[in-house]
Amino acid sequence: MTEYVIIGDGISGSSAAETLREEDPESSITVITDEGEALYNRILIKEHAKGKLPEAPISIHEEDWYGERDIELSLNTHVTGVDTDEKVVHTHEGDDIPYDKLLIATGGTPTQLPVDDSDAEGIHHFWTFQDARKIRESAEAAEKGVIVGAGLLGIDFAAVCGAQGVEGKYLMRGDRWWRYALSGKGAEIMHEGMRDVGVEPVFDSGVDHFETDDDGQVVAAVDPNGDRYECDFAGVAIGLTFNTEYLGDVDLEMDNGILVDQYMQTNLEDVYAAGDITRFYDVLLGEQAQNGSWGSAKEQGRIAGVNMAADDEAEEFEWVSSYSITHFDFPFLSFGHPTLGDDHAERKYSDTEWRRIAFKDGKVVGGVLIGDLAPQSKLKQLMREQRVVADQKEVLLEETVDLDDLAPPQEQ
Repeated sequence: MTEYVIIGDGISGSSAAETLREEDPESSITVITDEGEALYNRILIKEHAKGKLPEAPISIHEEDWYGERDIELSLNTHVTGVDTDEKVVHTHEGDDIPYDKLLIATGGTPTQLPVDDSDAEGIHHFWTFQDARKIRESAEAAEKGVIVGAGLLGIDFAAVCGAQGVEGKYLMRGDRWWRYALSGKGAEIMHEGMRDVGVEPVFDSGVDHFETDDDGQVVAAVDPNGDRYECDFAGVAIGLTFNTEYLGDVDLEMDNGILVDQYMQTNLEDVYAAGDITRFYDVLLGEQAQNGSWGSAKEQGRIAGVNMAADDEAEEFEWVSSYSITHFDFPFLSFGHPTLGDDHAERKYSDTEWRRIAFKDGKVVGGVLIGDLAPQSKLKQLMREQRVVADQKEVLLEETVDLDDLAPPQEQ
């Protein structure tokens, strides 16, 4: 009987466990997590923090879900080490859990700002369900807030401030939100969305240090220009620090994450990785890439499960990810790798409609859609087909994209 051990019960770890049970019905499967609750929906916890959603719908798997599938779930368990020679996982309780095949799916922990008093009361990071509960409680009592981190996670804090009636200042280091993927025209639509909910973007800013009162509660953020912003609530989202400290001396190849191939296999035999923690080989890009989306993590877990259960690598991870934001009066969606292009095409259609497509070597590699998300399926199709279309930008920027208007691949 094959023994599988999965470290991490996020969507990738849980997806792998479910797949392994289907692929290898007689096996032993153990899932280890340091969290105190089983899998929940990380997408919906932001709605809970905004005060829009009670706790009940957020849970995905109750503990008995694992029992029904004969999967051992070990909650509140910290892995202290992994011995890949002996094929054993060590836990904080002194248990040694043997494995034949191991999946590492421990994701990351939000990075703390390297400034004074960044651990003060009232300063929050947004990752776990427990974080969401604390953010909701803190925001409900707050009048003024500060947000740091001009990316896809930071904007969730802007939405929390808006929903909870907190007067927010969004401190950004550059001249616009998510400057690696949006031009000024697209970003300005997002800035207006923030202003509409009571959050003011502040550009060429950031945080030099926080100020606290005698009780250790945050009272202000001071930016590098010396400008002071009073706050009793702060949200920080400046990226993830990957949870690899327990891997110690394990000789895993890493490069800002654990390197895996298109089968989710690491450089070590019988050791796989999936989810946020991976830097995977993207078969569409032809190079290593990273992606933090829920759908991508779920599919990586499934692929890892299939390949762990197979005698040899059976299925490649091929995925066009997408990430959507529904905080404002208009929808927002990014897909693929919008920050990796060497060429771009964009167009603004109205005050709340804008499109930008990223190309690399003439092929679509990602994009951002604001307002009208209808073209996403066709643009994703082109990305999957890896067609060279950068010479036909006008067709892709038409309000309604018709792929039949593109020259056939063989005529290019």
